[in-house]
This record gives sequence, C-alpha cells and structure tokens, in this order.
Amino acid sequence: MLPDIRDYDKLRAAFRWQIPERYNIGVDVCDRWAAHDASRLAILHVHQDGRIDEVTFGALKEMSDRLANVFRAAGIGPGDRIAILLPQMPEVAAAHIAAYKLGAVALPLAILFGAEALTYRLQNSGAKILITNTIGVERVAAIRNKLPALKAVFSVDGGNAQSLHDAIANASSDFTPVDTSKDDPALMIYTSGTTGMPKGALHAHRVLLGHLPGVEMPQDFLPQPGDRFWTPADWAWAGGLLDVMLPSLHHGVTVVSHRFERFDPEQAYALMARTGVRNAFIPPTALRMMRSIPLPSGRHDVRMRSIGSGGETLGAETLEWGRAAFGIQINEFYGQTECNLVLSSCGALDIVKPGSIGKPVPGHDVAVIRADGSRCDVGEVGQIAVRRGDPVMFLRYWDNPAGTEAKYSGDWLLTGDQGAIDDEGYFSFVGRDDDVITSAGYRIGPGEIEDCLIAHPAVSLAAAVGKPDPLRTEIVKAFIVLKPGHVASPELADDIQRYVRTRLSAHEYPREVEFVDQMPMTTTGKIIRRLLRDKI
Repeated sequence: MLPDIRDYDKLRAAFRWQIPERYNIGVDVCDRWAAHDASRLAILHVHQDGRIDEVTFGALKEMSDRLANVFRAAGIGPGDRIAILLPQMPEVAAAHIAAYKLGAVALPLAILFGAEALTYRLQNSGAKILITNTIGVERVAAIRNKLPALKAVFSVDGGNAQSLHDAIANASSDFTPVDTSKDDPALMIYTSGTTGMPKGALHAHRVLLGHLPGVEMPQDFLPQPGDRFWTPADWAWAGGLLDVMLPSLHHGVTVVSHRFERFDPEQAYALMARTGVRNAFIPPTALRMMRSIPLPSGRHDVRMRSIGSGGETLGAETLEWGRAAFGIQINEFYGQTECNLVLSSCGALDIVKPGSIGKPVPGHDVAVIRADGSRCDVGEVGQIAVRRGDPVMFLRYWDNPAGTEAKYSGDWLLTGDQGAIDDEGYFSFVGRDDDVITSAGYRIGPGEIEDCLIAHPAVSLAAAVGKPDPLRTEIVKAFIVLKPGHVASPELADDIQRYVRTRLSAHEYPREVEFVDQMPMTTTGKIIRRLLRDKI
C-alpha cells in the first residue's frame, strides 16, 4: 500500500488510502492468493517436537472453506462471535479466515487466560463457538454453566469436545464467501486496560487495510523478495494478529508459527535461523531478554532484513544493541488495540531518533493535544490523539456505549497515553496517563528510567513506578529482576541508584529499589505497572 518513495515528506504527500467499499479480510488474505498461486507457501509451522508443516494458500483456502461450512452448520451467521483460544498454529489462521468469509466476528483469546478472564470475555461477547485445545477444553469445562450462549466447543487435539479436524474432514469444501462491506464487523479484541474491566474493541474488515502502512513502514517497506515474517507475540493480540499474521498473508509473505511455552532467547535465535526469518515484530521485553545473552553470531545464522518493536519504549541502550546483534536499525512503532500502528520510525526512510517512537505513518493524522482539544506546543506534554475517520480505528466497544463515547473528544480519539512532539516532528512516549510519576513538581515517564536501569550490568528487567510520598507527592521506586550470577543486596541497590542518578538526574533516580524474581506481565509482554503499584 505504501508507494516505493524513500523520502518521508514526499511519501506522506503522495499517499492515498485504497479502501474498496466491498471488502472481506478472509478473501483478501487467502482466496486471492489461492486463485493466483495455490502452491505458494502461506504458513511454516514449527511443532514443539521440531517437526515442520508447510501450509500452502491452496490448502489454507480448502481448510477455511470447510471450516466455514462447519460454522454455518452449527448455526453461525453474520455478526455471531467465534472465539479462538489457541497458540500460534495454522488452525488459528484457518479459523479467522473462515469466520471472516462467513461474515462472523472472530474473537481471539490468549491461551494463558485463566478461568476468570475467559468467563468474562466469553460471557460479555456472547460467543457461540469456541475453537481450542485440550487445555482450553478443561478450563472452559469448569465454567461452562456460566456460558449460556456457547453452543459448541471444538478441539484441535482431543479432550471432551468435538474434534475440529474430524469436523473439517467431513464438511464440504464448496463455500461462497459472504459479500461484506469494509465497515461490517469482523474482529473483536479485548483490551488489557489499566483500569476497569477489559473492553471488547470491535473492528471492521477495513482494519487490515488500515494497518498495512503501519506494518510496511517499520518493516522497511515489506514485502521485499525473500521476506519471511515471525513474531513471538501471541496471535490473540493485535500485535501478533494485525501486525504480523494477517498482513503477511495479505502480502503473500510466508509467516512462521511456533508456540514457546515460555519465551527463551536462545530458542528464538535458533528458530529464526532454522526457518529463515527475515522480518520480525519482537516486543521490547523479548528484545531485552535476547540482549541478556551473547550475540547470536557464531551460534546461529540469523539474517534479518527488518525488525519492528512496539508496546513500550525501547530506549537507546536496546537500539544500540540491536544494531550490533542484527546489523540493522530496530524500528519502533506505536498504537493501541483501538487504533493501531499510527506512529513509526523507519531505517529505510532515515526516520530514526533514539528516545522517539517516530513520526506519523502516512495516512494517519496524529497529534499531542491538551484537555480542551487544542494542539500542544513543541515540547509540551499532552495526550497522544488520532483524528476520527481513520480506517484503522475501531467501530466501538462491545456493549459499552459510555466507554466508546469517553474514548473520543471532539474530532480526536484519545489514546490515554502522554507524549510530546519535538521541533523535528518526532513523537516521544512519556507513559500511560496513570503510569506518569509526579515528583516534586516534575512529571516523569517511566520509560527513560527503565532504559537507564537495564543498562546496568546486573539488571535484566526493570520497572519504575510512583510511590506516594508526603513531601514529593510521589517518589520513583524501581522493581528489578537481576541477571543470572548477581545477588540482591543493599550494596547492589545503592550502586543501581547511583548509576541512574549520575546518568539521568537527581529527581529521576529511584529512591527505593526492590528486587523481584519476576515481573507481572500481560500476555503481550508489557509490564503491568499497576500491579507493582498495588504492592507498595
């Protein structure tokens, strides 16, 4: 979708959205390629035991057509919700594509969700079908009496549920996709949120086309010959689904799928080398874990063309490491479930500035605004906002009109994130509204402190939060996970404090340091600072 113009200002001026009135994600990412070249490789799936399955676009079309007939026979029609509770695997792609071609709404759920999280999402969405595995079957069995809308459960690998593969094998492969409009509902993803219950962000079919410029820019003009895309992020999250899996298939680029029981940096390097990954979305936390072990050269033949990262700020230390480890610029991008991939850096365009999350992706009008909706001055901290009418923007929150209304102010969608713009037009991320620390009159974003903390040779992961203080309003408190071989001690805490104070400033250094064995994380790899604040 991005024209091949390697000058940012000219690219923005030349860009025009190409959103047809009639559009279906499933037809676009699967049937279109199957008709063109059925043998083209769509998915390269690496099993837990190392076996590799190659799934072509022709096979993916047949599987999704049969599955769409399974859904239809179960009473599913346009607008009905189909829950998908699986790790990365070809069946996830087939279930999404089948749901879209049927005109239903795909509801991705993270396999790590426990009973409470599943109960809320399945109840709130009114999902009628669940596609899962034996783990999901067991979890849902314990709450099934709380889910009156759920009519059928299909499993990919056994358990007390209908066999998905048997159902597919017995279904007809003859299916005509529903003729959907660009604005018909297609997908719903629950936001993790920092306050209140999660909200179901309902997206239209156009959301994929709206994502494309924001995928192509941080991936240095994907697709290029030889590209092959992978992410450790769960496909149940917008970062895995809309930043990698669906855009890869749209472009006819092979996507690599594999489930890590727990992210392991050495295994990640090995997977990238074995499968020939050339492009990746790697969340900041995973990059920091990869940074904690020796560079892959000599052990793994990793040859990357592009790496994008988003969800939290990377910081200069991780960016410098990325250049040494992969020989390329790691491009940061920014967005959220409701309106994703609207800011990005791009090495191919020389849009690179440490400490920045880039500039607006072509096609998106992004600003930093005050409470009254006016634009902030250069350097002034305000709320990052996106102008209404953007094709990547969500339709509404599911069954939550008040939440939907509160998400907007006039012509702007409010992200809830604090940021600023410098005199060159680069955006910086300060933090979530409730993550910003107010200390002695200063407003402090946690990102810069955390970036400095992880540069300390003993620190593996770090989080900075505000702790109430009668004198300063709040003080900075740091939670630290140490690298192997280092032992927590008051002396080490003092050394870490001095390290930050000498590199940042007296008002930003952590006045308290607490060592922890692990960080509370979302399923997408973001640190849940709210839970750390609750411990104080």
